[in-house]
Amino acid sequence: MAISWDSRSGLTGNCVVVTGAAGGIGAPIARGFAEAGAKVLLVDRPGPALDQVHASLAGDGHKTFAADVTKIAEHHLIFEAAEALAPFVAMVHCAAVLRRRATVDEVTEEDWDLQIDVNLKSTFFLNRTARDAFRTKQRKGSIVNFSSQGWWSGGFGGSVVYAASKGGVVSMTKGLARSFAKDGVRVNSLSPGGVDTPMMWSDTSQEAMAKFVEMIPMGRLADPNEMVGGAIFLASDASSYMTGTVLNISGGQLMY
Repeated sequence: MAISWDSRSGLTGNCVVVTGAAGGIGAPIARGFAEAGAKVLLVDRPGPALDQVHASLAGDGHKTFAADVTKIAEHHLIFEAAEALAPFVAMVHCAAVLRRRATVDEVTEEDWDLQIDVNLKSTFFLNRTARDAFRTKQRKGSIVNFSSQGWWSGGFGGSVVYAASKGGVVSMTKGLARSFAKDGVRVNSLSPGGVDTPMMWSDTSQEAMAKFVEMIPMGRLADPNEMVGGAIFLASDASSYMTGTVLNISGGQLMY
């Protein structure tokens, strides 16, 4: 059996779906896959940010797809658009929402529902629909679900709901990896630590961020581009015998 160590293996000329493609992590992820030679379907809410990311991609043949991931009945349209672009081989699911509150007592039912719907419920149904798309074409595929260091730490203050949703993503990734393996579909999770994005800084003071950074052995937040290599590795044939894995990219904050 020939094994390729090239992280682009299986990606070049094929379609990779990136959700949350206009976001602080999703945008560099999309650029990275384009540089690896993939045709990228950029999925996010419509707007100038999505168009700007699209315009910044290397190569050609990429496309935007305006979508609300909470609309479960429309998920199949994403993968139909992907297959029309090029053979669909991987999904990197970055779309997420954070409602940060100072304390747990400030968390509302709306906060809970929004984060669970976007971060957990939508992830399950997107994963299942992606599996169906691979299976229809009798094609192997890879799914990479973004989690968070919060799945392990439990979050802080009112961010515990976000952390709980990401803990669910990790647990679900493992279960789906078992279920999808017979179809040749791998499911892994990438768990970032603190990443220097607008979401990370939302409703956070300089003082609070400084205390957070003190918990990171490398002493800094990650640059969003530092998430790209891990995502490409998990999506490509270079990780062909990995499934159900949580890849920790946290500057040493998480050691488990």
